[in-house]
Amino acid sequence: MRDLLQRINIPNFDGPEYISNNAENRSALPNIGIAVSGGGYRALMNGAGAIAAFDVREDNATAAGHLGGLLQSATYLSGLSGGGWLVGSLFINNFTTISALLNDPSGTVWEFDQSIFEGPDQGSIQLLDSANYFSTIQDQVKGKSDAGFNRSVTDYWGRALSFQLINATDGGPGYTWSSIALADNFMRGETPFPVLVADGRAPEETLVSLNTTVYEFNPFEFGTWDPTTFGFVPIQFLGSNFSNGGLAPGVECVRGFDNAGYIMGTSSSLFNQFLLNVDNTSLPNFAKSFVSDILTSIGRDNNDIADYSPNPFYGYHNSTSRNAQSGRLTLVDGGEDYQNIPLHPLIQPNRQVDIIFAIDSSADTDSVWPNGTSLVATYERNLNSSGIGNGTSFPSIPDVNSFVNLGLNSRPTFFGCNSSNTSDITPLIVYIPNSPYVFNSNVSTFTPTYSTETRNAIVQNGYEVATMGNATADPQWPVCVGCAILSRSLERTETRVPDACTQCFQRYCWDGTTNRTAPALYEPASKGKTASAASRWRGDAVLGATVAVTSVCFALLAM
Repeated sequence: MRDLLQRINIPNFDGPEYISNNAENRSALPNIGIAVSGGGYRALMNGAGAIAAFDVREDNATAAGHLGGLLQSATYLSGLSGGGWLVGSLFINNFTTISALLNDPSGTVWEFDQSIFEGPDQGSIQLLDSANYFSTIQDQVKGKSDAGFNRSVTDYWGRALSFQLINATDGGPGYTWSSIALADNFMRGETPFPVLVADGRAPEETLVSLNTTVYEFNPFEFGTWDPTTFGFVPIQFLGSNFSNGGLAPGVECVRGFDNAGYIMGTSSSLFNQFLLNVDNTSLPNFAKSFVSDILTSIGRDNNDIADYSPNPFYGYHNSTSRNAQSGRLTLVDGGEDYQNIPLHPLIQPNRQVDIIFAIDSSADTDSVWPNGTSLVATYERNLNSSGIGNGTSFPSIPDVNSFVNLGLNSRPTFFGCNSSNTSDITPLIVYIPNSPYVFNSNVSTFTPTYSTETRNAIVQNGYEVATMGNATADPQWPVCVGCAILSRSLERTETRVPDACTQCFQRYCWDGTTNRTAPALYEPASKGKTASAASRWRGDAVLGATVAVTSVCFALLAM
């Protein structure tokens, strides 16, 4: 963080010295979170651009106007749905770089020109390659079924995702989410703490953000902070028969249930619709028949959920948990409750996050651009009188019409600048919405294939959005990012706010103004020169992958 602040160079303020002077008091230092929204491949690619912009390892990321080092300064990195694919792909591939994923010379990851419905090009004619691909997925899922666990469409969806996202033979069926904790760079504290988000939901139940239990997957635990269940289990032992917060004597631990692809698929189970609508695709008939047979064997009730049976919270918090007396726990896409930016894990009081960079690639408007819906949903959930917020605090957010009418969805905006308006720990939200800089990145959530040129152009657009065109749209943007990072820390240490930061807050903080009139169709103009971005992402790359080693079984960890 010292290096980042030195490069940002806030006028008349010595950022590196400030960090050094407070280094012995970690509670005084900034605590940064980054949240990457859902939105299918659009969210993955746009979010990838932002992550590349924040990553000090990328070429030119430390040049003037760039923001390299922000990723390394962050404590948390959360994702859901397409953003979860991004976070998962980074970490399961040994916290690699975006450039490495885009330029992988083996051609095994992020090859989005090869449809997830048809599988990777294995050197034969595509029809034979696809047949082998589907057969491999079927055999992988059959292993779970043979072990006595329920199947759902998410099992197949997760395995298909793995072929695109994990650099390993057959999508790395043995790679687990808990293996992230065993990676050397993670254990040395060189990476943020990754978190994926999913929602609890029974099949065919209707979700609204105010009544949904939000679950998280991190390298150590699976569970929820919500008062309904309010507990966590060791994630490496998902699939074990927990009861009332522990394992009965003689009950064996299960390992391997936390398959990385399955967890990424759980956070994006909305995309089961890809498989459910297979008859409307251009797949060959044998592939359609294969998918239809799977759906028939699983049953309609399992079409749009991920099954986490046996319920790890069975008999736990019986008076408040909706699932305490059910042997089955089913989860769905983390964005189905309209909280499409995974802010929930980052606003928990125990984590004391100061600032959240919220990368929003949602398709809220008719023209497939964001309009703040996710921020509004999190804000309203936090205010709900039922207590579902469980002590979380979130800054005031305007309505979605105001987002569009005031242009808050077309440029970065800070929410929660004045912390004196809240009595609890409330993070500053730096909202970075998808918008056109060098490419119209408002592609459909359900588009399954992209040419390499289009993929790279959307990633580059995300880079430009995060950096405001490498500070060409506003030369002071890097300084304002630095001021945002330091904002809560300066308050805690009672340090005078630099004049440059005061000017930044006047420029980027929402001032409380609203305009609730219905807006016209939102069609933003491009902010930069439209160009192909392929050249930035060419180069050599080496990918790795984490490995799983587990040995000890622990009881339920109550919060």
